[in-house]
Amino acid sequence: MGFTIGGTRGIGLIRPGTRRRGRTTEATAVAEYTGLWGWAVVPGARAVAGRCSCGSPGCERPGAHPLDFAREVPPGATLAEAGGAWAQVPGAALMLPVGRTFDVLEVAAAVGRRALVRMERMGLPLGPVALTPEGRCQFLVAPGAAVSLPGLLYRMGWDDADLDLNCLGPGDHITAPPSDRGGRGPVSWLRAPEPDTATAPPEARLLLGTLAYICHRSRAC
Repeated sequence: MGFTIGGTRGIGLIRPGTRRRGRTTEATAVAEYTGLWGWAVVPGARAVAGRCSCGSPGCERPGAHPLDFAREVPPGATLAEAGGAWAQVPGAALMLPVGRTFDVLEVAAAVGRRALVRMERMGLPLGPVALTPEGRCQFLVAPGAAVSLPGLLYRMGWDDADLDLNCLGPGDHITAPPSDRGGRGPVSWLRAPEPDTATAPPEARLLLGTLAYICHRSRAC
Protein backbone atom coordinates (compact mmCIF):
# COMPACT_ATOMS: atom_id res chain seq x y z
CA MET A 1 0.00 0.00 0.00
CA GLY A 2 1.54 3.31 -1.03
CA PHE A 3 1.04 6.97 -0.30
CA THR A 4 -1.92 8.04 -2.40
CA ILE A 5 -3.11 11.27 -0.84
CA GLY A 6 -3.26 14.24 -3.21
CA GLY A 7 -0.63 16.98 -3.08
CA THR A 8 -0.77 19.89 -0.65
CA ARG A 9 1.63 22.17 -2.49
CA GLY A 10 0.49 25.77 -2.41
CA ILE A 11 -1.52 25.57 0.82
CA GLY A 12 -1.29 28.93 2.53
CA LEU A 13 -2.13 30.62 -0.79
CA ILE A 14 -5.53 28.94 -1.08
CA ARG A 15 -8.37 31.05 -2.40
CA PRO A 16 -11.30 31.95 -0.15
CA GLY A 17 -13.84 29.18 0.09
CA THR A 18 -11.33 26.36 -0.49
CA ARG A 19 -9.30 26.48 2.74
CA ARG A 20 -11.45 23.84 4.45
CA ARG A 21 -10.72 21.36 1.66
CA GLY A 22 -7.00 22.16 1.95
CA ARG A 23 -7.02 21.58 5.68
CA THR A 24 -8.89 18.31 5.21
CA THR A 25 -6.28 17.14 2.71
CA GLU A 26 -3.48 18.01 5.12
CA ALA A 27 -5.19 16.24 8.01
CA THR A 28 -5.82 13.15 5.88
CA ALA A 29 -2.17 13.04 4.86
CA VAL A 30 -1.09 13.37 8.50
CA ALA A 31 -3.50 10.61 9.54
CA GLU A 32 -2.09 8.30 6.87
CA TYR A 33 1.42 8.74 8.20
CA THR A 34 0.39 8.32 11.84
CA GLY A 35 -2.28 5.63 11.36
CA LEU A 36 -0.99 3.51 8.48
CA TRP A 37 2.75 3.87 8.83
CA GLY A 38 3.11 4.44 12.56
CA TRP A 39 5.18 7.63 12.26
CA ALA A 40 4.92 10.83 14.24
CA VAL A 41 4.35 14.00 12.19
CA VAL A 42 5.67 17.43 13.12
CA PRO A 43 4.27 20.68 11.66
CA GLY A 44 6.99 22.37 9.64
CA ALA A 45 7.66 25.83 8.25
CA ARG A 46 6.98 26.84 4.66
CA ALA A 47 8.96 29.27 2.53
CA VAL A 48 7.34 31.84 0.24
CA ALA A 49 9.49 34.20 -1.86
CA GLY A 50 12.52 33.20 0.17
CA ARG A 51 10.93 34.08 3.51
CA CYS A 52 10.22 31.49 6.18
CA SER A 53 6.80 31.17 7.77
CA CYS A 54 8.45 30.79 11.19
CA GLY A 55 8.66 34.59 11.30
CA SER A 56 12.42 34.85 11.87
CA PRO A 57 13.93 37.31 9.37
CA GLY A 58 17.32 35.61 9.69
CA CYS A 59 16.09 32.02 9.42
CA GLU A 60 18.95 29.85 8.14
CA ARG A 61 16.67 27.06 6.88
CA PRO A 62 13.60 28.78 5.42
CA GLY A 63 10.81 26.29 4.86
CA ALA A 64 12.90 23.32 5.96
CA HIS A 65 12.56 22.99 9.74
CA PRO A 66 9.88 22.19 12.35
CA LEU A 67 7.82 24.98 13.87
CA ASP A 68 9.03 25.36 17.45
CA PHE A 69 5.61 26.34 18.79
CA ALA A 70 3.61 23.53 17.13
CA ARG A 71 2.86 20.22 18.79
CA GLU A 72 3.79 16.85 17.33
CA VAL A 73 1.05 14.49 16.15
CA PRO A 74 1.95 11.08 17.64
CA PRO A 75 1.87 7.67 15.93
CA GLY A 76 -1.61 6.17 15.91
CA ALA A 77 -3.40 9.53 15.80
CA THR A 78 -6.82 9.36 14.16
CA LEU A 79 -8.12 11.57 11.36
CA ALA A 80 -10.07 13.63 13.90
CA GLU A 81 -6.97 14.09 16.06
CA ALA A 82 -4.85 14.98 13.05
CA GLY A 83 -7.48 17.46 11.90
CA GLY A 84 -7.60 19.11 15.30
CA ALA A 85 -3.83 19.45 15.46
CA TRP A 86 -3.45 20.79 11.91
CA ALA A 87 -6.27 23.29 12.39
CA GLN A 88 -3.87 25.09 14.72
CA VAL A 89 -1.18 25.34 12.03
CA PRO A 90 -2.96 25.61 8.65
CA GLY A 91 -0.56 25.41 5.74
CA ALA A 92 2.25 23.80 7.72
CA ALA A 93 4.54 21.34 5.98
CA LEU A 94 4.52 17.71 7.07
CA MET A 95 7.82 16.73 8.68
CA LEU A 96 8.95 13.39 10.10
CA PRO A 97 11.31 13.08 13.07
CA VAL A 98 14.38 10.95 12.33
CA GLY A 99 16.00 8.57 14.81
CA ARG A 100 12.91 6.83 16.15
CA THR A 101 11.49 4.33 13.66
CA PHE A 102 14.08 5.17 11.02
CA ASP A 103 17.36 6.93 10.22
CA VAL A 104 18.11 8.27 6.74
CA LEU A 105 20.96 7.64 4.29
CA GLU A 106 21.08 10.60 1.89
CA VAL A 107 22.87 10.78 -1.48
CA ALA A 108 22.61 12.79 -4.69
CA ALA A 109 19.48 12.05 -6.72
CA ALA A 110 21.36 10.56 -9.69
CA VAL A 111 23.29 8.25 -7.39
CA GLY A 112 20.17 7.27 -5.50
CA ARG A 113 18.23 6.40 -8.64
CA ARG A 114 21.08 4.23 -9.97
CA ALA A 115 21.53 2.57 -6.60
CA LEU A 116 17.81 1.87 -6.26
CA VAL A 117 17.71 0.09 -9.63
CA ARG A 118 20.77 -1.99 -8.69
CA MET A 119 19.36 -2.86 -5.27
CA GLU A 120 16.06 -4.00 -6.75
CA ARG A 121 17.89 -6.21 -9.23
CA MET A 122 19.98 -7.68 -6.41
CA GLY A 123 16.87 -8.38 -4.38
CA LEU A 124 18.06 -6.32 -1.42
CA PRO A 125 15.50 -5.41 1.24
CA LEU A 126 14.32 -1.85 0.76
CA GLY A 127 12.33 0.63 2.75
CA PRO A 128 10.80 3.91 1.63
CA VAL A 129 12.92 6.21 -0.54
CA ALA A 130 12.14 9.93 -0.90
CA LEU A 131 13.31 12.45 -3.49
CA THR A 132 13.73 16.10 -2.44
CA PRO A 133 13.52 19.14 -4.72
CA GLU A 134 17.14 19.94 -3.82
CA GLY A 135 18.13 16.82 -5.74
CA ARG A 136 18.73 14.40 -2.88
CA CYS A 137 17.58 10.80 -2.42
CA GLN A 138 16.71 9.75 1.12
CA PHE A 139 16.78 6.03 1.95
CA LEU A 140 14.94 5.21 5.17
CA VAL A 141 16.88 2.63 7.18
CA ALA A 142 16.75 1.16 10.67
CA PRO A 143 17.48 3.48 13.62
CA GLY A 144 21.06 3.61 14.77
CA ALA A 145 22.59 4.15 11.33
CA ALA A 146 23.84 7.64 12.15
CA VAL A 147 25.80 6.34 15.14
CA SER A 148 27.19 3.27 13.38
CA LEU A 149 27.97 4.85 9.99
CA PRO A 150 31.67 5.66 10.60
CA GLY A 151 32.32 2.12 11.78
CA LEU A 152 30.40 0.58 8.90
CA LEU A 153 32.30 2.65 6.33
CA TYR A 154 35.58 1.66 7.99
CA ARG A 155 34.78 -2.05 7.90
CA MET A 156 33.72 -1.80 4.27
CA GLY A 157 36.88 0.07 3.30
CA TRP A 158 35.12 3.32 2.39
CA ASP A 159 36.24 5.41 5.36
CA ASP A 160 38.91 7.30 3.38
CA ALA A 161 36.80 7.79 0.25
CA ASP A 162 35.39 11.19 -0.70
CA LEU A 163 31.71 10.22 -0.69
CA ASP A 164 28.73 12.53 -1.04
CA LEU A 165 26.83 10.43 1.48
CA ASN A 166 25.18 11.77 4.62
CA CYS A 167 23.27 10.12 7.42
CA LEU A 168 20.48 11.78 9.40
CA GLY A 169 19.68 10.59 12.90
CA PRO A 170 18.12 11.70 16.20
CA GLY A 171 17.31 15.39 16.25
CA ASP A 172 16.94 15.64 12.48
CA HIS A 173 13.71 15.91 10.48
CA ILE A 174 12.82 15.25 6.87
CA THR A 175 10.02 16.85 4.90
CA ALA A 176 7.35 14.29 4.05
CA PRO A 177 5.69 13.95 0.64
CA PRO A 178 3.75 15.73 -0.69
CA SER A 179 4.83 18.85 1.21
CA ASP A 180 6.89 21.62 -0.33
CA ARG A 181 10.44 22.01 0.96
CA GLY A 182 12.10 25.38 1.16
CA GLY A 183 9.87 26.86 -1.54
CA ARG A 184 11.62 24.70 -4.17
CA GLY A 185 8.80 22.25 -4.79
CA PRO A 186 7.30 19.09 -3.32
CA VAL A 187 9.09 16.08 -1.91
CA SER A 188 8.00 12.84 -3.59
CA TRP A 189 8.37 9.10 -3.07
CA LEU A 190 10.62 7.08 -5.36
CA ARG A 191 9.59 4.08 -3.30
CA ALA A 192 6.48 4.58 -1.19
CA PRO A 193 5.98 3.24 2.35
CA GLU A 194 4.57 -0.26 2.71
CA PRO A 195 3.15 -1.95 5.82
CA ASP A 196 6.10 -4.33 6.25
CA THR A 197 8.84 -1.70 5.84
CA ALA A 198 7.45 1.54 7.27
CA THR A 199 8.19 0.64 10.90
CA ALA A 200 10.84 -1.99 10.14
CA PRO A 201 13.12 -0.57 7.41
CA PRO A 202 16.30 -2.44 6.45
CA GLU A 203 19.58 -2.19 8.31
CA ALA A 204 21.90 0.44 6.83
CA ARG A 205 24.71 -2.10 6.32
CA LEU A 206 22.60 -3.91 3.70
CA LEU A 207 22.39 -0.83 1.47
CA LEU A 208 25.54 1.05 2.34
CA GLY A 209 27.92 -0.92 0.14
CA THR A 210 25.91 -0.23 -3.01
CA LEU A 211 25.39 3.43 -2.15
CA ALA A 212 29.08 3.96 -1.35
CA TYR A 213 30.21 2.20 -4.52
CA ILE A 214 27.97 4.26 -6.81
CA CYS A 215 28.87 7.47 -4.95
CA HIS A 216 32.53 6.69 -5.55
CA ARG A 217 32.00 5.84 -9.22
CA SER A 218 30.01 9.04 -9.69
CA ARG A 219 32.82 11.12 -8.19
CA ALA A 220 35.38 9.38 -10.39
CA CYS A 221 33.51 10.12 -13.62
